Amino acid sequence: MFSNLLRKGRRIIPYSLAITLLFSACKKEKEVEPTTQTPAKPTTPPSNDNKDECLTASALNNGEVIPGQYIVKYAETGEKLGTRAFHKVLRANRIDPEKILRTFDGNLKGVAIKLESSEVENLKKDPNIELIEQDKIVSISDCPARVEYQAPGWGANRVGHTEGSGKYVWVIDTGVDLSHPDLVVDAYKSKSFISGTTVNDDHGHGTHVAGIIAAKDNGFGIVGVASGATVIALKSMDAQGKGSISNIIAAVQYIEKNGKAGDVINMSLGGGYSPSLDKEVLNAANKGFVFSVAAGNSAISADSSSPAKVNHPNIFTVSAMDSTDTYASFSNYGKSVDYCAPGVKIVSTYKNGGYATISGTSMAAPHMAGILLMRGKNFKKDGFVKNDPDGSADPIPHL
Repeated sequence: MFSNLLRKGRRIIPYSLAITLLFSACKKEKEVEPTTQTPAKPTTPPSNDNKDECLTASALNNGEVIPGQYIVKYAETGEKLGTRAFHKVLRANRIDPEKILRTFDGNLKGVAIKLESSEVENLKKDPNIELIEQDKIVSISDCPARVEYQAPGWGANRVGHTEGSGKYVWVIDTGVDLSHPDLVVDAYKSKSFISGTTVNDDHGHGTHVAGIIAAKDNGFGIVGVASGATVIALKSMDAQGKGSISNIIAAVQYIEKNGKAGDVINMSLGGGYSPSLDKEVLNAANKGFVFSVAAGNSAISADSSSPAKVNHPNIFTVSAMDSTDTYASFSNYGKSVDYCAPGVKIVSTYKNGGYATISGTSMAAPHMAGILLMRGKNFKKDGFVKNDPDGSADPIPHL
């Protein structure tokens, strides 16, 4: 079961091991104010910087433990362990059910809960409990830099772009700017997993990702790969760019309940090992959902990153390259990576109706998502990236 999750047949480590997840770090450049004028003809695309210490260093600082917060999975038994039954299990272990933060009822049946260390030890001994993971922060780190304004942008030009009206794409991120003039957002289906907030993006990263996929071809701003497609935003990170593994799992389960086979999901996030997240993503892929996942920005192998390492025909792990088809210095690599897409100095939509330039595999994944949205798995390959660190060049996707 779990051993089939990973490429190269890796085994799942014991459930008591703490896990790490970091949101794919990205490099934000100064915002560009929105305009209703037709932008100037794109200039020569920028080349990749040889080094990006700010981006890589930021990625290494993510994935911190959320003190006293855990993901608890019920054991697979012949009889479903419902809410009342689980409350009895908690009380039997002298744990107040009021400590439950979130309930999972998809493939992963369990809860996110606040626990003392002694309570964790008690639950480990209970046969009704299969898995306990330390919940961790999912975080975005931005590095301000210069602005470059292009339309439709070198990334969309490289992989192709076409009209996507009538298509729908799920974006698990910081939300999306609901009133951005360059985006179409389904506010009804969208949902926030951050308590006390709407799906409106008060950070910016999610809006940037959404624009790469679906910005309108309307004579101003930028053009997305699947221009005019409708974005369904699942807000899993807050205004500071912080969320949790449990938020991401809840978002995937929401899509499983409200979406359908063939739907495309963008996950511009990744990091260390999370068996719960891996299993939930794999379950959705088995149902026919199609994922585009960022490889990560730590310049290390993606083979140990969740959910980038999960192996399935419906899961596409994406590394980043610059405008010369050269591997981005910050991008993760390895056998888990399926394709390489534009991810250096990508101009896209941003919060408050603006535009910004950001670098990262967070930007590469939505290029792939746009292609999957328009072509499914019947897309083209247009060459191979240069200087792939693992020695096996990733193919470059194209409409």
